[in-house]
Amino acid sequence: MTAALGTLTFLATLWLIVVVGAAVLEESGARIVAALWGEQPDRTARIALRIRTRARIIQPMRAQAEWRDAA
Repeated sequence: MTAALGTLTFLATLWLIVVVGAAVLEESGARIVAALWGEQPDRTARIALRIRTRARIIQPMRAQAEWRDAA
């Protein structure tokens, strides 16, 4: 039983490493290849990455004082 649980843990860890590695290559694979070849990364890849990960800008709220006459 211990061997079965050890094997299951090993396979789950291996699967997790493959999934994380695929995600890293998907995000920055072009830059890694360009760095290995000693070239500059493609500018369009950077622009597409910025557009895809841009966060929404929320305007800050400002408090306004209410002035009341004491009449």
